[in-house]
Amino acid sequence: MKTLYDVQQLLKRFGILVYLGKRLYDIEMMKIELEALYQAGLLDKMEYLEAELILRREHRLEKEREDDTKINRD
Repeated sequence: MKTLYDVQQLLKRFGILVYLGKRLYDIEMMKIELEALYQAGLLDKMEYLEAELILRREHRLEKEREDDTKINRD
């Protein structure tokens, strides 16, 4: 697993599709769903940690993009 798309495919295996209309919100909801799957014992620890790291990275990058856009508008 290396990309956000890979995490989406992981969630899709469990019938979870996330689309809230804003990428940052999508990433946050994916984190919540991922945590629930792990707590339910449906994911092993390594798979969970890999996906969690990808989501953290994507969240940080998206936040930076938003901040850059906000600065450029002002």
